[in-house]
Amino acid sequence: MTRRIALALASLLMSATALAFDHTYAAWDALLKSHVRYLPGGNASRVDYAGFARDRAKLKAVLDADQQVTRAEFDGWSKPQQEAFLINAYNGFTIEKILTRYPDIKSIRDFGTVFGNPWKDKFFTLFGEAANLDLVEHGMLRKAGVYDEPRVHFAVVCASIGCPMLRNEAFVAERLDAQLEDGIRRFLSDRTRNRYDPQSGKLEVSKIFDWYGKDFEQGHKGYGSLKATFGKYADMLADKPGDRAAVAAGRAEVTFLDYDWSLNDARP
Repeated sequence: MTRRIALALASLLMSATALAFDHTYAAWDALLKSHVRYLPGGNASRVDYAGFARDRAKLKAVLDADQQVTRAEFDGWSKPQQEAFLINAYNGFTIEKILTRYPDIKSIRDFGTVFGNPWKDKFFTLFGEAANLDLVEHGMLRKAGVYDEPRVHFAVVCASIGCPMLRNEAFVAERLDAQLEDGIRRFLSDRTRNRYDPQSGKLEVSKIFDWYGKDFEQGHKGYGSLKATFGKYADMLADKPGDRAAVAAGRAEVTFLDYDWSLNDARP
């Protein structure tokens, strides 16, 4: 009887914890709306890290809530809920990492690539265990056979100008597909990072597609290949009908642009 009561209490506690988590991400959403600035055209953004620093207590409260989620609770969520959680957590912890050195930082790579590596450093916990950004992105979001969602590359942001824009809203399960689709369209429409050059006949795209090209191959949302992906979004990448037709048909040679690791800071 005592064991049965203990199990019932544990179940009630778990249910209460699950209900307590805010899947609307209201607090995180408010921070993003306050401290993310869209550039003209709406295809890139800059982050007001100074503003986040002033609101650091609020940011830490958001991240503390993320760290209190248990594995059992997470496993009970729908896949869109899981994805939204992981994307929001990745972006939030990346900002927190930058704030540990801000304003004396010009790039996230200033932390180092061996000692202090911002992606491999275990500076937070996830499901009760020490975790890092690589675990969230590569070990969970990109894990084969789980979400198979290549558009996630336009949602997680590594605090750099070369990255896709940080949205000024939280990702939420109910609108996740629309948010991811909007993200890839905005990114591909940014001529500083992706464009068709009519003079050379080449498609010049972000280095992200070089690093993660396999994520767009067969089995990942049916994109099939990189060229098929670009063909699907030809209208985003070229301006003239003939150029768009070349991209859509996969005739354009693909080249990769240098990546700008400068901090995506809104500070002048």
